[in-house]
Amino acid sequence: MELTTRRLLLVSNRLPVSVVKRKDKLYFQPSTGGLATGLGSFYKSYRSLWIGWPGISLEEVKDKKEDIKAKLLSENCYPVFLSRRDVEEYYNGFCNKTIWPLFHYFPQYAVYSENLWKAYKRVNELFCDAIVKVAEPDDIIWIHDYHLMLLPKLLREKLPEATIGFFLHIPFPSFEVFRLLPWRREIVEGLMGADLVGFHTYDYVRHLLDSVRRLLGYEHTLGQILLGNRVVKVDAFPMGIDYDHFANAALHPEVDKEVKRIRKELGKHKVIISIDRLDYTKGIPLRLEAFDLFLERNPEYREKVVLILVVVPSRTKVEHYAQLKKEIDELVGRINGKHGTIDWVPIKYLYRYLPFHSLVALYSIADIALITPLRDGMNLMAKEFIATKTDGKGVLILSETAGASGELGEAIIVNPNNKERIAEALKYALTMPDEEQIERNRAMQNRIRRYNIVRWGNDFIDRLLYIKRIQQELRVRKLTDEIRKRLISDYSKSSSRLILLDYDGTLVPFAEKPQKAKPDIELLKLLEALSQKPGNEIVIVSGRSKDTLEEWFGGLNVGLVAEHGAWIKDGKTWETIEPLRNDWKNEIRPILELYVDRTPGTFIEEKDFSIVWHYRKADPELSSIRARELREALLHLTMNLDLEVLEGDKVIEVKNAGINKGRAALRWISKKKWDFILAIGDDWTDEDVFAVLPESAYSIKVGLRSSKARFNLESVDEVRKLLKELVQIYF
Repeated sequence: MELTTRRLLLVSNRLPVSVVKRKDKLYFQPSTGGLATGLGSFYKSYRSLWIGWPGISLEEVKDKKEDIKAKLLSENCYPVFLSRRDVEEYYNGFCNKTIWPLFHYFPQYAVYSENLWKAYKRVNELFCDAIVKVAEPDDIIWIHDYHLMLLPKLLREKLPEATIGFFLHIPFPSFEVFRLLPWRREIVEGLMGADLVGFHTYDYVRHLLDSVRRLLGYEHTLGQILLGNRVVKVDAFPMGIDYDHFANAALHPEVDKEVKRIRKELGKHKVIISIDRLDYTKGIPLRLEAFDLFLERNPEYREKVVLILVVVPSRTKVEHYAQLKKEIDELVGRINGKHGTIDWVPIKYLYRYLPFHSLVALYSIADIALITPLRDGMNLMAKEFIATKTDGKGVLILSETAGASGELGEAIIVNPNNKERIAEALKYALTMPDEEQIERNRAMQNRIRRYNIVRWGNDFIDRLLYIKRIQQELRVRKLTDEIRKRLISDYSKSSSRLILLDYDGTLVPFAEKPQKAKPDIELLKLLEALSQKPGNEIVIVSGRSKDTLEEWFGGLNVGLVAEHGAWIKDGKTWETIEPLRNDWKNEIRPILELYVDRTPGTFIEEKDFSIVWHYRKADPELSSIRARELREALLHLTMNLDLEVLEGDKVIEVKNAGINKGRAALRWISKKKWDFILAIGDDWTDEDVFAVLPESAYSIKVGLRSSKARFNLESVDEVRKLLKELVQIYF
């Protein structure tokens, strides 16, 4: 893999090493948290540098910045220092009071503050500046998580050729939730600065693609978005764990000692474990209520089962978290008081962080892992639990709203809001035969052993490099300075020249409404100057109506093709390419009118020999569905008629079959032996023109898309720039 020769820059909010100040002395210790733990074993396998906040504020650092930087660099880490204000407004503020609740479907907790948003932008810019300082041309930059969603675009502006990947470790919400964010467009634009955007599940992929289409107007093909002059890929990569680390740890003497201690304390009780960080997204109160219901309905399990509830302290100064802690404390007390006896407490409650050996010991002794978050990006604990089950025994009860549920289908999958179902799942798990437990777990173990953390990281980076290769292949087709010089040279040496030009998307940008794309003065002067050059024949080949083209260009000495080739003006009068009928429009029009009524924002454009349904201004989700429906209806209706249904950029057009731009272009191509031919277009309808050109012709597609054209230009501005250069040549 290319990563063996290229440096990897990992970028996240926190470094895997934290700096702590105690009594004016600095200490360096491993960071806690899923990302630091998960990627810790991956990044050290490669030539890499991890960029992030070291966990200490600028005010505490004082004059020790260079010392800290030197120490961290020895650990392949590079610090981004943040002030107390940054930490409060960016991390505790926008990240955890706005993005976290909204993306986990708790909009009622989300805070929308302009000051917090400005802090988020400010810190993303600080990260950008830090990366630019250390980045080298061949570096692979891999940005992680919701704290840095603006960073890909910021980096793209500073380092246009950089290889940038982004991975979101929390859910990406549906558009109906995401649209509540006032800065939704800026977030999506930020993500689109990456070459590859990764998520844990395809649901999150689908949600981002939907938001890109609705907010930015870009469609996708199999997760690939053509964004101006770049291809961006959005894909799913379910994060793995260091499988062997957990599987082998279960056999470690320190873990074995802890297992024996816990066993002695619990006796022969069946053990259910629930381990979570204190967070409202984890569904801990509902889980406790489900356990209460289980004990009520199954009194035979009293004094035979114990729930070990581990809650790791988190954000206790935030109001919602303090309230949650109080609620959990009260629930545990109530359930223990209600069901407990002198010799048995149904819930053993630990409110603290567990070291690794204690965590693995709990995994090992547990008969059941009860993991039922209300919403979770992945949940690696479910995978860790399965990995420690070396004998294959143990049952995983997993929420369907955890990202891991897509991979761990052999677990008992439950709705986290359905307390009755969770209670039933607990009873089923307690009575599940050993053979069934082993069969389920072996299947999951084989899967997560294969797709471990290293495979996940390599898979993401391989796909990132593949996307860069696709971008490079498209760039090879670009009209480079060398090819441009050759084109201009051939043009200047020739005496008879044919220039075929599409209109919308080629000479002018697409407009929301077709009638607003009227040519500007600069364009008219440019076309007039080109047409006056001796030996030049200019033809505008458009899907527009002949009346529109006549109004706009009738005063110029140019050939005109209207309605994708139905009408031709080669001189003073218009004529049809062949005898055509348009009485069929009376049958088609009512169908299009029906879809206009059913789809707000759409309208009909009627031409002499075609009729068009426009949906550029309609709601993207609804219009996408309606477009598919309409196309199917029209294909069925026109099956026995000599008609063709065309799909363009946010349009569906019905016209006479066999009529296309290529056929019309042949009218001029076959006129005489041309010394020079240039054809420029952006739409798939222009492919018919490219297909009929001789090999010596210069054919140019506007936009970096696959095409029959030999070359690509990025934009309308680039097209006009090229035409201006041709005008300036003197013969």
